[in-house]
Amino acid sequence: MVRRFVRPVAATDIMPSTTSAVGRRFKLRERDPILTMSEAIEQVPGFLFIDHVAVSVTPGELEAQVALYRALGFEELHREDVLGTDQVREVLLQMGSGPNRIQLLEPLTPTSPVARQIERNGGRGGLAHLAFRVSNIHKAFAYMNHQGFQIIDPAPRNGSRGTIVFFVHPKGAAAGLGYLLEVVQEGSHA
Repeated sequence: MVRRFVRPVAATDIMPSTTSAVGRRFKLRERDPILTMSEAIEQVPGFLFIDHVAVSVTPGELEAQVALYRALGFEELHREDVLGTDQVREVLLQMGSGPNRIQLLEPLTPTSPVARQIERNGGRGGLAHLAFRVSNIHKAFAYMNHQGFQIIDPAPRNGSRGTIVFFVHPKGAAAGLGYLLEVVQEGSHA
């Protein structure tokens, strides 16, 4: 099934028509006003969908958490130790055949950003971040930077499972989102 969206009218779509006593009238240029979903997404460097919800897990509790999600019907898709600045053990779980994913993050070191978040949360795990999937990470990075979001990474970087990612600070841009945001492009590292 192809989804179609009505394309918003842009200033370049309007041309002067005739002049009336009240003023100018305008008419639309001859153009197809319908776009497919992929065409609409390409026009705005926006998000495709929520890639995953990341949950921090206290050290030593990862396997117990994985077992609980499996009991709820989730299937393990990926497991990886992510080193570098992240220093976490990641388990990615999926419910059903859709894009509904939970990412469990266990800190590998006390200096891991996830370990610091757990410490600030009174020693409890919880929401680590929300991740949005994009079709073009570089366009999304430039757009969000231009819009004033406080981007943590100086440029998109390699993430887990072959993705390209960058993180957005929870307190950047106006009032801020209130949570850490990860922007993800699927596929092999570029």
